[in-house]
Amino acid sequence: MKIVIQRVSQASVSVDEIVISEIKQGYLILLGIEQNDNIDDAEWLVNKISNLRIFGDDNGVMNNSINDISGEVIVVSQFTLHAKTKKGNRPSYIHAAKPEISLPLFKKFTELLKSKINNNVYTGEFGAYMKVALINDGPVTIIIDTKNKE
Repeated sequence: MKIVIQRVSQASVSVDEIVISEIKQGYLILLGIEQNDNIDDAEWLVNKISNLRIFGDDNGVMNNSINDISGEVIVVSQFTLHAKTKKGNRPSYIHAAKPEISLPLFKKFTELLKSKINNNVYTGEFGAYMKVALINDGPVTIIIDTKNKE
């Protein structure tokens, strides 16, 4: 699994011009699932996300977690995070999981995240064409890959 996590002051997801998810302060998470990802990847990632300290404390130091600030989360499935661009100019998505693998794992990931976050966790619409709007706070953007745990 690979995520792009963005600290936001607000974010929303729309499908067919209708806002389906909207938050104030928190995380917008773009989640890419590979063919060989499993529940262990989801559990590791959820623990990392819920404990990540990238919100400012009273001194402006990144010392607070999402739970410390009672932040909200939107999770958007995004297979394009697994794009391979080595050959040619058209990305290949051969390593991205098919829906029969990625949908159940996406649901499990969000279920696990809801159990660790002390506020609302929303999602985009799996498989839909979405428009994502956000105000990146900082900007703070972090990429985490369960295959490269740094």
